[in-house]
Parts: sequence; C-alpha cells; structure tokens
Amino acid sequence: MSMSTPFIQANTNGRLHRADEPSIAPLNRGFLYGDAIYEVWRTYDGVIFEWDAHWTRLEKSAMALFMGLPLEKAAMLVEIKRTTAAFRAASGFVGELYIRLQVTRGGGAIGLDIALADRPDFVLLVQPCPLLSPAQEENGIILSLARDLRRNHPSTLNPVWKTGNYLNNLLCLREARARGADEVVITNLAGEITEAAVSNIGFVRGGRLILPPLEAGILAGITRRALIDRVAPAAAVEVSEETVRPEDLAGMQECFLCATTKDLVPVGAIDDRKFATGRETVTRKLKRAFAEYAAAQARAKQAELAA
Repeated sequence: MSMSTPFIQANTNGRLHRADEPSIAPLNRGFLYGDAIYEVWRTYDGVIFEWDAHWTRLEKSAMALFMGLPLEKAAMLVEIKRTTAAFRAASGFVGELYIRLQVTRGGGAIGLDIALADRPDFVLLVQPCPLLSPAQEENGIILSLARDLRRNHPSTLNPVWKTGNYLNNLLCLREARARGADEVVITNLAGEITEAAVSNIGFVRGGRLILPPLEAGILAGITRRALIDRVAPAAAVEVSEETVRPEDLAGMQECFLCATTKDLVPVGAIDDRKFATGRETVTRKLKRAFAEYAAAQARAKQAELAA
C-alpha cells in the first residue's frame, strides 16, 4: 500500500495477508460478474455490533442468489476474530473497527451459468471504523438528488439483497459528487425517494421520524431497524414509514443518513433545501439514544462472555 493508504488486514479463505496482496483468481465470479454478497459490521467498545442481525441478512442474500456460504456462522466468527486480532497486532490500532465480509460464488470456467462455479470463497477486510469530523457532526453533510439514473426496481435486481453489484449506486454517487455533494439521494422509477448510495435516509417533520418504506426499493438496514424498534421509542420519538417525494422535502425540518459504520449522519442540505442541524435537533437526540443503545448492547455481550 502507498504511504497515504492506511493498512487494511485481509483474510482470504482463512489465509491472513495484507489487503494490497493478490488473493483471488481472475476467474473468480465476484470479479467477473459481481456474483457476490457482503455484510459490514463495526465494533462498539471492541464488541461486534448486531452480529446476529447482519449474519441473518447475509443468509437471506445468499438464499436469494442461490448461493452457498463457505463457513457456518460460528466458524466465520472465529475467522473474523483472527482477522481483527491480526489487524490490531500489525497496526497497533486500539479504536473501533470496520469489518467487511464478502462472499463470492467462487471460480470455474468462464460463463454466466452458476453451475460452472466450483465453491464459494470469502474475503474479510478489517480497518479502522470511519468517524464523522466535528464539522460534519455540527453542520451535517451535503446531498444531491440523482437526476440521470433511478434506483433499480425490486423486480429486476432487488436492493434488499446486499450484493457485490453496486454500479447503480456508484454511478448515482458519481453524479452527485460531480455537483460537489458528499452523497446522493436516489429516487425510484415512480419518483419516490429511496436511499443514498450506501445508507438509508430519514427525515424529521413536526418532531416525528419519517422513513421511506422498504417497498420503495431500499436495503433493509440494520441501523434503520434498530431506530424503529429500539432507539426512537427509547427517545420518545414517534416513527412513521411513509412515501417521500422530492417535492415533500420543503416540509421536512431535518434529514439524516443511517448506516452501520456511522449510525446517524446529519444532513445539512439536499441541493438547495437546507435542514436544521446541531445540538437541539431531533437527529442529535436520536444519535445520542443510538450511542446509548450500542453501548448497552456491548456491555451485555461483554457480561455474557464473562459469565
């Protein structure tokens, strides 16, 4: 890796190595066709957050793609712990971690037929968990609505499957970045707001949390689910899943993104529409409640392991 690129620990099918070293064959179907699924975890207080929920979603993605998993759940957790330990030993990093597991259908002869695949492969990647800057915490990030492309329809390639095919997201994000935005807001074929490139999106209107529904064509986010089931009720914030269109943005007071690695990310604006940010917002209240929820989850897991 170059001096500007931070060290990333990899584990390919059980072999620990630097992530900049070759590890899969050119015939790997994840490389050739995007024939892959993945999940990302992060740690809080050194404990993997929502391990079970992410693994369940990985299994659902595998089933949807008629793909086998290379290891059972317990065995994969062993590999993750080996990889995180190797990362800490090599880097000296003691903070919170980002853990990515990618599973491909494997290699084999060139061709789209899944029967050509030999066996599923996995690659683990571990690096520091990305953090928001103080300015982003206070002022939020800037989004822009994609205009050239729409979210792929669930009847084509369902966004609920967490696959290795991210061209739709990538090209939408490219458009937003070309306009100077940090992230993109993608609409579906019906003109409804779905999500950002790698995060779910939420809004606050009249003190209530408004989330686009899964039916709009979005990933079933683990952080989004925790907000609905645990965090918002604990913070006494009412939640509603509603269709949101670009013309509805004028009536929203706040906006945020939510994702595993960053929990809640305040949004300062979507194009010319500005939103409230800062300490007194509902978004900040939910962000504090989420931190409390994650810390409680970590303490419970630590107590379970110590028993």
